[in-house]
Amino acid sequence: MSVSVLLVEDDEVIRKSVAMALERYGYHVAVARDGLTGLELFRERRHDLLLLDVMLPGLDGIGLCRRIRESSTDPILMMSARGDALDVVSGLEAGADDYVVKPVDISVLVARIRSLLRRATFAPGPAGGEAPAAEPDGEHRLLVFGDLSIDTGGLEVFRAGEPVALAPTELRLLLEFAAHPGIVLERQTLLRNVWDYGWDGDSRVVDLCVQRLRRKIGTERIETVRGFGYKLRR
Repeated sequence: MSVSVLLVEDDEVIRKSVAMALERYGYHVAVARDGLTGLELFRERRHDLLLLDVMLPGLDGIGLCRRIRESSTDPILMMSARGDALDVVSGLEAGADDYVVKPVDISVLVARIRSLLRRATFAPGPAGGEAPAAEPDGEHRLLVFGDLSIDTGGLEVFRAGEPVALAPTELRLLLEFAAHPGIVLERQTLLRNVWDYGWDGDSRVVDLCVQRLRRKIGTERIETVRGFGYKLRR
């Protein structure tokens, strides 16, 4: 079954060229020219990934991202025409998993899409690779850090006994921290292991995702080590 992508882009030339390029890679693409139409299409059926432009008429991409995150943890990739810092930060704060700068290099876009889809399907193990193995008796491994519990097999997270809804990137980031409790992880290490970047990526995606994760699991649980990175407190 082909992967379904919802593309929301107001520029007709970009919308058609990106849709055609993704279809050549085997993706099924649904398109919308504004945020409100994109929201309707999102609600009508499930898509494997959402590709949203920042600047949209009516409901902009940031607002659309927030509305989607109210009910969904599906992967979201934002497109910014300028790569403007404010656009990038606003998109990531709204719940986007990653971003690309227009004009879009299709090979980079497809690489980012594949990375997001892997994050939505798999969880990192102790070395940031395969999913953690189950315990010998078949039980899921439960990791406990204070009031935070992580079921690494069932991919479920609980705080004080209540379930915590995490987007795929947030979950992978938490699992990466949980695999190395008390150890400082540099931003570039997190970009490589969580975002699957084989090149130097933008460390802002790490910082903003950590902020979102802190709001959900407790601000004190992930410690900032200035000049180095972050670590999960035991």
